[in-house]
Amino acid sequence: MPLTVREARPEEYAVIGQLTVDAYESLVGPDGLHGYRNELLDVAGRASCGAVLVAVDGGEVLGAVGYVAGPRTAMSEFADDDACGIRMLAVAPRRQGHGAGRALVEACLEQGRREGRRRVLLHSTPAMAVARGLYSRLGFHRAATRDVVIPKEALDADEPLVLLAYELVL
Repeated sequence: MPLTVREARPEEYAVIGQLTVDAYESLVGPDGLHGYRNELLDVAGRASCGAVLVAVDGGEVLGAVGYVAGPRTAMSEFADDDACGIRMLAVAPRRQGHGAGRALVEACLEQGRREGRRRVLLHSTPAMAVARGLYSRLGFHRAATRDVVIPKEALDADEPLVLLAYELVL
């Protein structure tokens, strides 16, 4: 069966949550999530305020992404009425590099176009080099004025976390 992207089903939420944690931990290690683990696992919470899309192949969930329709949801990281957003893109580590991430991002872009959004916004981290490469290939550009810095004290970490902002004009 070919790769398909669709809305996640409640019975898949646990698999999606663990897949997301596994993907993020493959980048930063188990101690690098700094309390973000519970938010990554809370797929039902994400789905209650936005769309959670999955890439599936033959019934197997390969990856997932949160689509943020606008600035007035619990998942929004922006206040731009003309924008939609992408959150928590994750592909199972053993299935990366085969198009699932690209298919998920393209589905979000198409949803934004259907809704008449003018921009798509997202944040990434320095550890997410592969994802940032994908974003660049799809036409996203750095939007440094939208970067977010989370103080190290808020994370109980040695360094602050810089969330690098990216924007695509639709």
